[in-house]
Amino acid sequence: QVQLAESGGGLVQAGASLRLSCTSSGRTFMSYAMGWFRQAPGKEREFVAATNWVAGGTFYGDSVRGRFTISGVKGENTVTLQMNRLKQDDTAVYYCAAVTNLWSNDYYKAENYAVWGQGTQVTVSS
Repeated sequence: QVQLAESGGGLVQAGASLRLSCTSSGRTFMSYAMGWFRQAPGKEREFVAATNWVAGGTFYGDSVRGRFTISGVKGENTVTLQMNRLKQDDTAVYYCAAVTNLWSNDYYKAENYAVWGQGTQVTVSS
């Protein structure tokens, strides 16, 4: 069984930073990209960031570009999300996910990710 596990969430004040990590366990699998999504109460799941192992590119949602940075280790199925200058609007459950199909290259869409973690809560207070 393939599993992803997120860690690093918590409660912080606006303006602070947090670093989320995602690691894999269980059966070895090949990923072509990994990303982060988030979901706030009553809202749809939102793309946050992704990194593409094949071409080496990174992608960000408009609301986090310039504040968040995704990084990872190709071949180890691990990614981190450095979140700076956090805002109350960043409050959500954050999920990491992996793309296991080479041709699923629209990294902004959740349906292209085959493996998901259970999520970690990030709460930003005023």
